Amino acid sequence: MTSIHPLALRTLTKVPESHWCYEIQAKASNYACSGPSQWGEDCQKSRQSPINIDTTEAQVDSNLGPFSFSGYDKKQQWRVQNNGHSVMVLLDQEASIAGGGLSTQYRALQLHLHWSEEMDRGSEHTINGNRFAMEMHIVHEKEKQSLENEKEAQDSKDEIAVLAFLVEAGSENDGFQPLVDTLSSVPRPKMNTTMKESISLFDLLPKKEKLRHYYRYLGSLTTPGCQEKVVWTVFQERIKLHRDQILAFSKKLYYDVDQKLSMTDNIRPLQRQGQRVVFKSQAPGQLLPLPLPTLLVPMLTCLMAGFLQ
Repeated sequence: MTSIHPLALRTLTKVPESHWCYEIQAKASNYACSGPSQWGEDCQKSRQSPINIDTTEAQVDSNLGPFSFSGYDKKQQWRVQNNGHSVMVLLDQEASIAGGGLSTQYRALQLHLHWSEEMDRGSEHTINGNRFAMEMHIVHEKEKQSLENEKEAQDSKDEIAVLAFLVEAGSENDGFQPLVDTLSSVPRPKMNTTMKESISLFDLLPKKEKLRHYYRYLGSLTTPGCQEKVVWTVFQERIKLHRDQILAFSKKLYYDVDQKLSMTDNIRPLQRQGQRVVFKSQAPGQLLPLPLPTLLVPMLTCLMAGFLQ
């Protein structure tokens, strides 16, 4: 296993910064913690995440081609932990991604989720102002050999690549159930378990052919210290889970060891987009096998012939 940069390790372990918390925790009478408006380090800078993605303003980037997924099909009994802020699956750099307009290969470190008991309040990113039931983040770190020195690592705007998947209510999702089944084994912070059933990362995702369409922008981690080193990919295709599967996260997990405050609404408020441009991969309507004029000419010829008869 290659060494893990300190920043990536923070994303893996979620070391608390002066006992930071989400708004729902800050409002609870038995909590004394720093809510999102008080987060320090880089959290008050100008290139922060999450943001609202206005699909009409997103610019097509022809370089945003399909991803290459390595190890995403490997079935494994992943380790799962409650880190006090989310439920996290430790991926141990067993999988990687390349392509998708990224500059190099990235190794998968962990995945975690954000959610709510409300089906329209649990995602961090919004699409055209709409929030979804959940959002899953697969966090990757840039391959070490691509970072020549420590200064390059410090200045890198894309040291971390996060694949974000929005989740909405739908039919039962068998691929996700092994993760849902582990939740009752990690109700309190710092608890760990191992999945009883082996699954692959692809088992959690929409079908591979649906992953060609996505949005891309440069931003930050959505937890302290909010380092602005993340290249974000937000996929257009949603993951669908049954409502009961979604609600299990709020019902089974707790923020505190006394199990008094349910872990829910673990989302950072939207941040200003500022001058950043959101890009998108080629839209479905632009994937015609022939240019539009080539298709229209025979059609118009037939229509005119019919009209003149």
